[in-house]
Amino acid sequence: MKKKKTDFEAKFWSGTRKHSATGLLEAFFQFNDLAVTKEILNQMVQCSVQENIRTTKEPAEVFHLYQSLRSLIRVSHLIAKKGKFKISSEASFSKMVMSLSEREYRNPAQVFQDAFKICTLQEFDEFLSAMVYFSLGNFSCETEKKIMIPYIQLMKILDAAWLIVEKTSAEK
Repeated sequence: MKKKKTDFEAKFWSGTRKHSATGLLEAFFQFNDLAVTKEILNQMVQCSVQENIRTTKEPAEVFHLYQSLRSLIRVSHLIAKKGKFKISSEASFSKMVMSLSEREYRNPAQVFQDAFKICTLQEFDEFLSAMVYFSLGNFSCETEKKIMIPYIQLMKILDAAWLIVEKTSAEK
């Protein structure tokens, strides 16, 4: 039986419109290094909450990251609904994925479920838009809470997504 492929709005950055959930996660990390993505996000959030500071990244890079993160959040939302990804209990817990607890490490789909209990898909979209808008301009977001909560959840989503890609590629 063929896996159903969903449009996660990834055509702009990945070159194709249809992806399976794990296929999109793999594509995301082919285009974006985990450490670099986290560093750029951190810089963008800092620029968003401080006045008169802009990100040093090119607007095209920022837009590319925005598009790819938007797709990542959509695939995370789908995985959160299905909740069907667990890592075998034989796998040793790695502190390499720092933001995840051992429970989250064992069940990365739980990270997605928890993230979408805290923030809706719309709130993540608003966060990404606000972060890009405020980091490219000379003004700041006045309510840090609107940025910080989704930011923390997105960092965990990135770790869980990376973990899923690593574990599925190791199984192949």
